Amino acid sequence: MTDWKAVSVGFLVGVVVSVFAFAIPVIGHAGAGLIGGFVAGYLADGGVGSGAWHGLLAGALGGLVVAVLLAIVVTITGVAISGPFGFLGGFSVFAVGAVIALLLAIDSAIGGAIGGLLN
Repeated sequence: MTDWKAVSVGFLVGVVVSVFAFAIPVIGHAGAGLIGGFVAGYLADGGVGSGAWHGLLAGALGGLVVAVLLAIVVTITGVAISGPFGFLGGFSVFAVGAVIALLLAIDSAIGGAIGGLLN
């Protein structure tokens, strides 16, 4: 079962740390993902696998939200222009956006696994 509180807190920590990643070049955005994922995995309290899952969700949450919003816009536009099959463009945009968001969240999953291991 996904602990959405842990995912939300990990996401927020990742966002806050990534804001400071510009000022602290050693941490960088990959480090921000690791830290946010670590927090999510630590708070999830379920071991390495659960920590990795929660870290992955925390890292991918922003990208998934953007993918959903962009898919809605493309679907509305596609239906208005192409008729009833215009929803296929929105589905394609969401699928590609979700894959990219999950790939970019691998560092968060690693941090989450470490947080789950240490809890």
